[in-house]
Amino acid sequence: MIKPTIIVVGNGMVGYKFCEKLVARSTDFNIIVFGEEPRHAYDRVHLSEYFSGKTADDLSLSTHSWYDENNITLHLGDPIQEINRSAKTVHSLSGLTCAYDFLVMATGSSAFVPDIPGVEKDGVFVYRTIEDLELMKAWAPKVKTGAVMGGGLLGLEAAKAMMDLGVADTHVIEFAPRLMPRQIDSAGSMMLQSKLKELGLSIHLNKSTAYIGGEGKIENLHFTDESALAVDMLVISAGIRPRDELAKLSGLQTGTRGGIVVNEKMQTNDSCIFAIGECALYEGMIYGLVAPGYEMADIVVNQLTRGDKSFYGYDMSTKLKLIGVDVASFGDAFITEPDCRTIVFEDTHKGVYKRINISTDGKQLLGGILIGDADAYNMLLQTVNNKIVLPPNPEDLILGSRGGAESEGAGVMSLPDEALICSCEAVNKAAICSAVSDQGITSIDGIKKCTKAGTGCGGCVPLIKDLIAGTMKANGQYIKNVICEHFDYSRQELFDLVKINKLKNYDLALDHFGKGDGCEVCKPAVASILSSLWNDVIVKQDTIQDSNDRFLANIQKGGTYSVVPRIPGGEITPDKLIVLGQVAKRYGLYTKITGGQRIDMFGAHLNDLPAIWEELIDAGFESGHAYGKALRTVKSCVGSTWCRFGLHDSVSFAIEIEDRYKGIRAPHKIKGGVSGCVRECAEAQAKDFGIIATEKGWNLYVCGNGGSKPQHAQLLATDIDKETLVKYLDRFLMFYIKTAEPLSRTATWLNKMDGGLSYLKNVILNDSLGIAAQLEEEMQSLVDTYHCEWKEVIDDPALRKRFTHFVNAPEEKDPNVQFEPMRDQVKATW
Repeated sequence: MIKPTIIVVGNGMVGYKFCEKLVARSTDFNIIVFGEEPRHAYDRVHLSEYFSGKTADDLSLSTHSWYDENNITLHLGDPIQEINRSAKTVHSLSGLTCAYDFLVMATGSSAFVPDIPGVEKDGVFVYRTIEDLELMKAWAPKVKTGAVMGGGLLGLEAAKAMMDLGVADTHVIEFAPRLMPRQIDSAGSMMLQSKLKELGLSIHLNKSTAYIGGEGKIENLHFTDESALAVDMLVISAGIRPRDELAKLSGLQTGTRGGIVVNEKMQTNDSCIFAIGECALYEGMIYGLVAPGYEMADIVVNQLTRGDKSFYGYDMSTKLKLIGVDVASFGDAFITEPDCRTIVFEDTHKGVYKRINISTDGKQLLGGILIGDADAYNMLLQTVNNKIVLPPNPEDLILGSRGGAESEGAGVMSLPDEALICSCEAVNKAAICSAVSDQGITSIDGIKKCTKAGTGCGGCVPLIKDLIAGTMKANGQYIKNVICEHFDYSRQELFDLVKINKLKNYDLALDHFGKGDGCEVCKPAVASILSSLWNDVIVKQDTIQDSNDRFLANIQKGGTYSVVPRIPGGEITPDKLIVLGQVAKRYGLYTKITGGQRIDMFGAHLNDLPAIWEELIDAGFESGHAYGKALRTVKSCVGSTWCRFGLHDSVSFAIEIEDRYKGIRAPHKIKGGVSGCVRECAEAQAKDFGIIATEKGWNLYVCGNGGSKPQHAQLLATDIDKETLVKYLDRFLMFYIKTAEPLSRTATWLNKMDGGLSYLKNVILNDSLGIAAQLEEEMQSLVDTYHCEWKEVIDDPALRKRFTHFVNAPEEKDPNVQFEPMRDQVKATW
């Protein structure tokens, strides 16, 4: 029996997904794929990560062997030039002629380039393929100022890519009066614009480009309002245009504004030809997201295998992180009163905007917009899609319940079985719960392999985690929170195993208790465990640290680094202040006094860091660990030494506490505060541990934090003396270090602890577990083995060699690094 031949025109994400779905469902077809690009299908959704270290192979969705194993004939770099519908053949650029029984058009889209004079000049790019990114990467080293034309989703992604390339002065040019006009409203756009400006991005709205100036290469942009902007590079991201030219040539019906017209079965006006993805036009709409393209692919597979599935439009809700800012819209985001009731929460200080639209009877959620904090997106989307009846106080959906926290996983477990959890792969709740209950799968990695849920954009992974936990709990199973697929242990378990077996490096830990090669999740976690146990210099744990630990400095925009020496209690001598000024002046560093009573210096070249720190250490400074998951600062008020309200010497105590715990590694950064009275000028109750003077001694507070989700610390012990307080603090910090999950702040750790503060008090104050002496002994061991990490580096030639831009010219600075000029001092006029 001769198998019918299916030819797929296009080998992008949707074309590849069609092949994957078809071979999974049937082996009754002969499949031939023609791709225009010279490489296998790759992940365009995460294309910007190419500038963050991912390679083309990392982004690839498959290998050549996958096509061979599934008997798919693949022709790369050989686009189809002609379709002969009467003969049912296609002709490729290389001269191949192939017959088909069915043809699937998956030609996708191209970047829309406006007809602007000068657009052909050197230095003008589009942001669409890996080849485009390689061209941008090659041009970027000579760029001081860059611009992106387009303030939509792709435009902001391109702006991020430009900033990742080290172009510190990056501009976004948008024709509309607001950013992302198709996804968010005016108020949300203003909040997003404010957040992006804080990150160094310049925004120009209501701007129409008249022409691009320059001799042979771009030098400036001229706008229709007669203004101009000098730039060295332009990325055009003004939308997409469906690739329908081949369809037009073959007489297939196309839309007036582009796109191959299809019906609900994805058929064109030729019943043997289908169109899927961004080239397909369904009821006048082009769907520019990957999830509807995957759904279209599934529908064509369904048709070819005698199914009866149809396409009736697709939810265009989306959640993204644009240049570090959460942005999401879902359901009917733009409906307005009187057709709905709108609830808005706006916090300009933190850059958070939330809007939900509910039905006039208050029973249904219709849609909404989230800027700055989109943690609730998944459940809000599920609430819309599954028409879940709203609570009596709908504002709780964006403000959080004020009547007590909901148990973990309860929200997602209340969803109906048919609730679509992963829209990219069309996986519902029932499929995920079944994988947990029937197949015993209890990890995200296992669910991905079994159901493919979470393998697309990844936005559904938090929901999947909750479903796994909720299903296991409902089945009476023990919920084991493992680090990742490479270590089948929690952080606490691995901590004990590494300690008991005296393992001193990552490779030994992986050999003894792990599998595979490790990942970006477990490597920093193990680095933290090793440093917490043995107090060894973290840079000796080669290539497994967090990025900032690798160079003992926080990397800044433009590729420079910060220098933050420790200043315990904020107390500093005039001589040390002079040294800081001399160093900053010599190396051209921008200086800033922080809220943690330290002085930050920004703009240091990588190869200057050892020389800078050598001068600082000679002057008596130590590493401030501003880059590490360790103690940062212990903030202090002036206390009884200077303040008329001060009850005790808070400065001296803060210095004593900071000197005791400096350099100690933990699951997350730790901050402390010491206030000399209840007026709380050191803001001790907003810290991981806070100490407040009383008439009888000191009160100890624990597990507070500031940041995007501030939480007050809770009172652990009252009216205790210094010795007792230090003993309790030793126990508390060591218990946290040993038992918290990776990257968990103390507040999160306590919130998830069974028994909460009452349990913690029993452990720390009453020694209910009988481990108090052990905790104190382990902490004292860390205190006794303290070392300044930067002193270790400058004294060790091998470690010092790491801080070079060029191996063959270690004294040379990177000429591509650009500095942000220090802001002019503002002079007051009276």
